[in-house]
Amino acid sequence: MTIGEAARASGVSAKMIRYYEETGLIPAAGRTGSGYRTYGPKEVQILRFVRRARDLGFPMEKVAELLALWRDRDRASADVRHLAEAQIAALDRRIREMQEMQATLSHLVRSCAGDDRPDCPILDDLGGHPGGPARTA
Repeated sequence: MTIGEAARASGVSAKMIRYYEETGLIPAAGRTGSGYRTYGPKEVQILRFVRRARDLGFPMEKVAELLALWRDRDRASADVRHLAEAQIAALDRRIREMQEMQATLSHLVRSCAGDDRPDCPILDDLGGHPGGPARTA
């Protein structure tokens, strides 16, 4: 199948397929005599694997590790579990950070009168100068 067909079948855009090939995450596709990439069911399965891992938030280097483990029939499931547990911890950290950002922004919004006056604690905070406009030297 063509790259467009592989993209539709896997849910990975053609642009990302090319990127994954360029970075070595997935093997380079076969080529027709005229240079077009060709993909089969095995490649689509790999692309689906990558997409699912990315959907779960795994960074590219961890996706590569997961792919290597997936291909290694002698792997220990403990190795896979360890990667998944580390990803859970990373997601927990990101969730906490986002909750902190939300709390800070909510506080700033409550502090803003939202009227016709130019005073704006949101902009003051973003400018790094609570209580007044940024000063330039």
